[in-house]
Amino acid sequence: MSGGDSVEAVELDLVGVVVESPANVPVMHLREHEGERRVLSIYIGSAEASAIRLVLEGRQPPRPLTHDLLVNVFEDLGAHVNRVVITEMRNHTYFAELQVVHNGQRHAISCRPSDAVAIAVRAEVPITASRQLMDEVGQVVDEHAEDAEEEVLEEFRDFIDSINPEDFQEK
Repeated sequence: MSGGDSVEAVELDLVGVVVESPANVPVMHLREHEGERRVLSIYIGSAEASAIRLVLEGRQPPRPLTHDLLVNVFEDLGAHVNRVVITEMRNHTYFAELQVVHNGQRHAISCRPSDAVAIAVRAEVPITASRQLMDEVGQVVDEHAEDAEEEVLEEFRDFIDSINPEDFQEK
């Protein structure tokens, strides 16, 4: 499929991948780099969540995983991923595309957002979403509330790390 930069897109930062309770399902959180800093949260599969986390944690698998393989194939064929775009949501399903340049031609390759992001973090290319999608489903999140929640969790972790079983023994 040929195409390319026809979609007006906003750049996103990968905030992370977390497992939502109680459903125990991985969710990928992406935030607008500038502007309103809206968040796009997308449920993803466990395999893709692991592939993304691996890169975020700076770990290198002993052999290339599927997303590494795809980046390597593009490079070996003289193509490169230019960026990824999360394009739309239809029937509660998100759609994305890899924008690839090969021999001076742009190609838009349809894929799942989780695969697009797993490839983007490996190829070190921008992650974007169509402005229309962000206008439709992007959520404004109070960053200070998130920071406060993380601070409370960090304090609790410190408390848990500081206690000893002896602290609970009767004297």
